[in-house]
Amino acid sequence: MHLEDGRVPEEYARYTGRKTLVLLSGSLLLLGLLVVSISVGSVPIPLKDVLRALFTGGGSHQLRTIVLNIRLPQALAALAAGAGLSVAGAAMQSILRNPLGSPFTLGISNAAAFGAAFSVMVLGTGSMQSTGADAISVTSPYLTTISAFIACLLAAGVILVIARIRRSSPEVMILTGVALGSLFTAGTMFLQYFADDVQLAAIVFWTFGDLGRASWRELLIISSMTVIASSYFMMNRWSYNAIDAGDETAGSLGVPVERKRLAGMLVASLVTATVISFVGVIGFVGLVGPHMVRRVLGDDHRFLIPGSMLAGGLLLLAADTVARTMLAPRILPVAILTAFVGAPVFVLLLVRGYRR
Repeated sequence: MHLEDGRVPEEYARYTGRKTLVLLSGSLLLLGLLVVSISVGSVPIPLKDVLRALFTGGGSHQLRTIVLNIRLPQALAALAAGAGLSVAGAAMQSILRNPLGSPFTLGISNAAAFGAAFSVMVLGTGSMQSTGADAISVTSPYLTTISAFIACLLAAGVILVIARIRRSSPEVMILTGVALGSLFTAGTMFLQYFADDVQLAAIVFWTFGDLGRASWRELLIISSMTVIASSYFMMNRWSYNAIDAGDETAGSLGVPVERKRLAGMLVASLVTATVISFVGVIGFVGLVGPHMVRRVLGDDHRFLIPGSMLAGGLLLLAADTVARTMLAPRILPVAILTAFVGAPVFVLLLVRGYRR
């Protein structure tokens, strides 16, 4: 927005400046939480030793191993997975014009879990061990992701069909998500029924949702897909703003609504499939993160999309930090904690109403 002489109106500059300041503050908070997350755990590490290991490579060999090979990949995986799930949720809420939309509530997460479990147990893309955090080690990450993505496409296709039905309310779509989630959960249980004892224990542990299994390889794949998806959503931010005003309004502005809706759901499904293929099902991050940002930054996707990434990363990193410390030396799967926090928020949105 500019005046005739090219100057930006003062009120508009203050409006965007406040939102930019919030995003910068969130980024600093995220960096601080990252260092704290690395320092806490079953073996506490002083903050100064963490910073020395990160920036100078100093400290003992054991210290560097814990910081650089165990805790840093896990913390960064929490940031990447949380950002990916949250930005996918923000996009789904806009694309479907459904404030309760997210990969988890629409059943897409359960579909991805079924696809990944099918790949690991039937197609043989994972090796099985009997104990430890490496109960399933994915040996063919690309095939596993493709299998999860195909299952996501099936769920997303059903959602898109429902979205095109006239007067399909958010409640109807959520009920559709519940049905899809139950269907794919039944498929996963079917696979478990024919698994041997070791496979059954491994796949149940995997579906909990745990960031501890993420190595540098998994982190690279998740981060790359999150960056690609977020970049796509940012490039289409103005189209999503127009879709928020209604399909007819968006169409009158030259936005190809159906094409944007289909492409957006494909990208959101792909990033969801990638995350769940490696860390399991993590619920409610894609729902809670965008709604937190909407309360602070509003519905403008220029700020909503990066804000959702920050909020999702913060939420999942904080949840993972608490999950690693609350029952130390035992480590609680992070999906359990996100469900305990996210389920009441979801109920609150249903009872008190929701904001788009």
